[in-house]
Amino acid sequence: MPPSVLVFDVNETLIDIDSVATLFDDLFGEKRLLREWFNQLIMYSMSITLSENYVDLFTLGQSVLRMLGEVHQVQISDADTERLKTLLRTMPAHPDAADGLAALRDNGFRLVTLTNSPAIPGSPTSLDNAGLARFFEQQLSVDSCRAFKPAPAVYRHVCQALDVAPADCMMVAAHPWDLLGAQHVGFGSALITRPGNAVLAADGLPRPDLVVSDLRELASQLSANDR
Repeated sequence: MPPSVLVFDVNETLIDIDSVATLFDDLFGEKRLLREWFNQLIMYSMSITLSENYVDLFTLGQSVLRMLGEVHQVQISDADTERLKTLLRTMPAHPDAADGLAALRDNGFRLVTLTNSPAIPGSPTSLDNAGLARFFEQQLSVDSCRAFKPAPAVYRHVCQALDVAPADCMMVAAHPWDLLGAQHVGFGSALITRPGNAVLAADGLPRPDLVVSDLRELASQLSANDR
């Protein structure tokens, strides 16, 4: 049975984090340090979850930027960390996102998001700012669980919020680590191979059910599987 609910990661899967590279070019003279920062952000988000601590992703991201500044001997100001927070909330959608989401919605799938980013009351979400919010019936954040993906609790939270079984859901993400958490609780999985991402092929670990280059291809594959 194909999934009825598609649960989308947001950062890098739907919206383009490379737009934040301008900040790292301005501060460090190297856009590539965006990836060093992002990798550190993910590592520390997992670390604080495992150690049963919690701060929201934007707060953590600002702290990781300051840490990166110390490592590279670059002074990071409050204005720099606020600029990072603004950039994280205003990343543009990937060019394929709107068309792919529209095709999936029109094909009868329920679409929701599950993001590590916090919801800020009274403020538009990253998806609002990217023009994608209209495609989703719910935007869920790990904030309510006080744990980051890929902790199994956050995927179970999706099922509770929607009153569905894990087998009804497919996680759609650009990151294999995100899919591993979803697969552990019984979700299907689809990897979007955004630049810099690929299948984690290791004996003993589950592979994604689908591997596609973008959301248009995902819509085409799921439509074919539904026939």
